[in-house]
Amino acid sequence: MTDRLQNKALVLALATLCCLLWGSAYPAVKIGYGLFDIDTTGAQVLFAGYRFTLAGILAWIITSVYYKKIVVPRRDEWGRMISLGLVQTTLQYIFFYIGLANTTGVKASIINATSTFFAILFAHLILKNEKMTRAKIFGCLLGMAGVIIIQLNGGTIDSRFSLIGDGFLFLVCIASALGAVMTRVFTKKSDAMILTAYQLMIGGVVLIVVGLTMGGTITQITIPGLLLLGYLAALSATAFTIWTMLLKHNPVGIVAIYGFMIPVFGVMLSGIFLGEQFLNLRILVSLACVSVGIWLVNREADQQQDKKRS
Repeated sequence: MTDRLQNKALVLALATLCCLLWGSAYPAVKIGYGLFDIDTTGAQVLFAGYRFTLAGILAWIITSVYYKKIVVPRRDEWGRMISLGLVQTTLQYIFFYIGLANTTGVKASIINATSTFFAILFAHLILKNEKMTRAKIFGCLLGMAGVIIIQLNGGTIDSRFSLIGDGFLFLVCIASALGAVMTRVFTKKSDAMILTAYQLMIGGVVLIVVGLTMGGTITQITIPGLLLLGYLAALSATAFTIWTMLLKHNPVGIVAIYGFMIPVFGVMLSGIFLGEQFLNLRILVSLACVSVGIWLVNREADQQQDKKRS
């Protein structure tokens, strides 16, 4: 399993699938707000809580079926699962929804893309053998350029800084990046699938509590809405499980660099499902920048592996 999950072609395929799934959440969440008549930050956090709690339950069921037993963490694993759930799910999405409500969508997408850089930086500072290099820096810069290009549509970026808007979104990036490094560390001692299931459930339950505390309510329940919630939960369970397994068997930088594809897929899928224009030169240039950035980081990893073998 380790050798297969380190195969570059398989990493490319699985990481791209994860980004495609997460990208599809952009239009799905917007559609969900309409179906559930969600118009407050508290209700958004509560909706996220339901989504991730259900995602954790689905991941737990799949894991239990896979291992043919009811999976329960060992006593020494609970601390890791609680801390990862609070950082990667609870804190990340609380800051995300509050921050998003206080800044523009363009700035949010660009700021969120910096989580890839933070993940590589934290890996450099915390993990051995994952040092910052020129290839990683250039790869991140190209990825950021791609995200900026795809978000600008004949306009400019608002230069004003909002603490609870832009500031909170930077905290989202830090939480996401720290979660990636924690995942890399924790999966050395815990099963990736079990870790994913429980961190999603724990983080989701705390989000529900926070959403209710913020006065969030969801009163409009429809069959289409429930089906959409089921899809969001399923994509989260699938993407987080695969991503966690990739981080277990690969350096953080190799996996994190693919994160630049999420906003690209988000724009493309929003165009398809929300009727927004997306087939234009910006998409192609953005994809080219992101692809070259990913290629640079992976090429350097291949060169390092060749040096070790020789």
